[in-house]
Amino acid sequence: MIDEWQIIPFIWDSIRFEVDHRDAFGQFILTGSATPVDKKDIEHSGTGRITSITMRPMSLSESLDSNNSYSLIDLFGGRYPNGSKCDLALTDYAFLTCRGGWPKSVGQEKEVALSIPKNYFDSLINEDLPRLDGIQRDIGKIKATIKSYARNIASQCTVCAIIKDIYQNDRKTISDITINSYLNGLRNIFVIDDVQAWNPNLRSKVAIRTSPTRYFVDPSIACSALGIGPNDLINDLKTFGFLFESLAIRDLKIYAEANDGDVYHYRDKNGFEVDAIVHLRNGQWGAFEIKLADSDRIDEGVKNLLKLASNIDEQKMKKPSFLAVITATNYAYKRDDGVFVIPLGCLKA
Repeated sequence: MIDEWQIIPFIWDSIRFEVDHRDAFGQFILTGSATPVDKKDIEHSGTGRITSITMRPMSLSESLDSNNSYSLIDLFGGRYPNGSKCDLALTDYAFLTCRGGWPKSVGQEKEVALSIPKNYFDSLINEDLPRLDGIQRDIGKIKATIKSYARNIASQCTVCAIIKDIYQNDRKTISDITINSYLNGLRNIFVIDDVQAWNPNLRSKVAIRTSPTRYFVDPSIACSALGIGPNDLINDLKTFGFLFESLAIRDLKIYAEANDGDVYHYRDKNGFEVDAIVHLRNGQWGAFEIKLADSDRIDEGVKNLLKLASNIDEQKMKKPSFLAVITATNYAYKRDDGVFVIPLGCLKA
């Protein structure tokens, strides 16, 4: 195993050459927190020899905070328990959102666990981004950019909107070229992790919006950038709702990728949207709305899911394998209309 291989990218071709002379899989593991910026030392793509795997933070299932009673793959297979109870309270979800899925934070005392994402954020600003390509960057503007991204989490805001937000909140002017370089750097070190738009076959001719939805790879990064903790989330349920959505998207990406699938977002020109579509390579798909705990919002999510399902042209693509609302409530069940209500703390791959 070779860690932080991107620091010496020329080793890629040496390993590719060695792989050609060995008749076995899994001979080398290359790990790193960034993609190499200067690829001139890499002559071959590695196609057919080297496979890339994105290692994400731990899901609630992996950190043993989920009771694992509802499996994503079982939902696709039409298998589900008659009901399940999740013991996580709203305060628990607030803590888990701020703690994140960093392995070192799992199992620690709360104060220690909450300090780890903050330390990661500080290291990101002061070490990772400057080290990425050797370019001197304005730390104040980097912080302002990440804070703006956090304020616009779970939205389809444009780069222009982020620039405006930075000026309004931090009184800093920043060009679109500069901010795009910051965002590309954050993607290269796997900090931001947007969800792309889903383009299904519909009965109507309504136009589908293609803008990605803004997320971090872990919601704790947003909490650290904004300087907020679990108590702040409990006192501001609107902000908590956006960050809980980010927590759910993080876990859905992990569970979907474990089952050869991807997570998408749906939004049309009329503003109708559904939070998450899990689409498997075999053509199966399921849709999720993500609502914190309010019963009216859960009902609203159910209506959105049923509306989406009714708009799909089933002559051109499969009907949904399931529809589900992910919540921070206590009980999982299937409604009379066929839509599942599932606490995030019940899910697994």
